[in-house]
Amino acid sequence: MLQDQIKQLAKKYAPEAIDFRRHLHANPELSYQEVNTAAFVKAQLTQFGIPFETLATTGVVGIICGKNPDSRVIALRADMDALPIVEENDVPYKSNNTGVMHACGHDVHTSILLGAAKILNELKDEWEGTVKLIFQPGEEKNPGGASYMIKDGALDNPRPKGIIGLHVHPGLDVGKLSFRKGRVMASADEIYITIRGKGGHAAAPHLTADTVLIASHLIIGLQQIISRNKNPLSPSVLSICSIQGGNTTNVIPSAVKLMGTFRAMDETWRYKAHELIRHQAKSIVEGMGAELDLHIDIGYPTVDNDPVFTEAAWKLADEFMGKEQVEETEMRMGAEDFGYYTQVIPGCFYRLGVRNEAKGIVHQVHTPKFDIDENAIEIGMGMMAYLGAHV
Repeated sequence: MLQDQIKQLAKKYAPEAIDFRRHLHANPELSYQEVNTAAFVKAQLTQFGIPFETLATTGVVGIICGKNPDSRVIALRADMDALPIVEENDVPYKSNNTGVMHACGHDVHTSILLGAAKILNELKDEWEGTVKLIFQPGEEKNPGGASYMIKDGALDNPRPKGIIGLHVHPGLDVGKLSFRKGRVMASADEIYITIRGKGGHAAAPHLTADTVLIASHLIIGLQQIISRNKNPLSPSVLSICSIQGGNTTNVIPSAVKLMGTFRAMDETWRYKAHELIRHQAKSIVEGMGAELDLHIDIGYPTVDNDPVFTEAAWKLADEFMGKEQVEETEMRMGAEDFGYYTQVIPGCFYRLGVRNEAKGIVHQVHTPKFDIDENAIEIGMGMMAYLGAHV
């Protein structure tokens, strides 16, 4: 039975995949700088006998052909980049690159996909169709490596009927998976605002355009866009996270800069909100006697899991793991450039439990102490291989 064969090989090759992960974790590279990481991936694929091509400079796409390769094509995706974080874990595989850390689990994703590739390639006479292996750069940095991979043809020749990706979930115990149909992660846009006005002495505000006061009104005003214009049933967040202006107690500055993020689960509302932000900012700032520079940097789209495709993957997970180990994942306002793929073909983005309180593995992603229970790697590579062979 193919399920048993995959589980046996996942167990057999898990130590090797854990070694992959530890090597990658110790040698992290930032977004679009994944030269050594890509070389490592290529070396493993070469050893497995899997052909590949390079896309988007540091991206890699491999191809595994099973029986009747034209009958179905499925893409499996992993990301490879790390974050600019100083690691605080005391482990043998701690980052050797000071200030750079795999704090989001992309080392895990890459190792799992390599492990799944080895399994699928060894069993290619047991399943039908073609599996594309997509190792992408730059998930952590706008505009997202997925967009470059798509532009370079990662989803062409042959075109997959769907794409599957996973992400480590430190809120979910090791041994569990979680799925969700429909919208699962938010879009993410960056907001940059500069308010310019006549500065002056704090004791004579009537002779100035008080940019600090204007900025205060603007921050409050922007929140009303969410509270009074958005459908209450559709999650959305607007957060101003940085205020820069002035450097002393008695001078009203001539400029104040604001930076923030806007996130939404609905693409129509997303772009309507952009117009409301521009209108609100212009009205408040110019109405109070200052000038406005505003730029919205368009980021990742929502991750929208195709209901039919995700239902099929979910059922396969129930088969492989047992229903008691598979949960419904929560909607999250974090962003993922996997959303670019789901705009082009059906997608399923699911979560892999990596938490183990008994081992002290409880820290969230994007933190200096993030780590995983490495038992999750055997589960992840087995599950990914099973999905690739069946969905």
